[in-house]
Amino acid sequence: MKTVLFICSFNSVRSQIAEGLLNARCPGRYRAFSAGIAPGGLSPHAVAVMREAGIDISLQKSKKLAVFSQARFDYIITMCDHVKLAVATSFPSGGIRVHRRFDTPSEVREDKAAILADFRTLRDDIDAWLTKIFPDCPGQTGPDSTGRKNDRTGT
Repeated sequence: MKTVLFICSFNSVRSQIAEGLLNARCPGRYRAFSAGIAPGGLSPHAVAVMREAGIDISLQKSKKLAVFSQARFDYIITMCDHVKLAVATSFPSGGIRVHRRFDTPSEVREDKAAILADFRTLRDDIDAWLTKIFPDCPGQTGPDSTGRKNDRTGT
């Protein structure tokens, strides 16, 4: 089984979503983990939109990158630009390095429906990207951003 580490700033949204998606869609081929430079706690909005997709990430924990400093991964994936630079100089070599910047939606707005819509878009963007990076894993089947069931494989 190949191992994957997703890294972002706070390990509260992007990397947590990616970890949950990959572990749910390809449990026999990949084992995903996530970490952040300065962990900030798991976002309840990320938990909510993943639950809508049929994936429970509520028990995942926000972790500091240093926890994995001695571990070896087949893939090391950075999800924001400044983390890419930090990881290049501080994380052990090895593994295939992939970078793709995803912006985290703002959680500080009064319109909760708009916040959740932005988080759904982020979830779906990460899901589509994972399909390209890991073509041997099927797309996640679950409700789309409107709550209807769909097949995100694109077929």
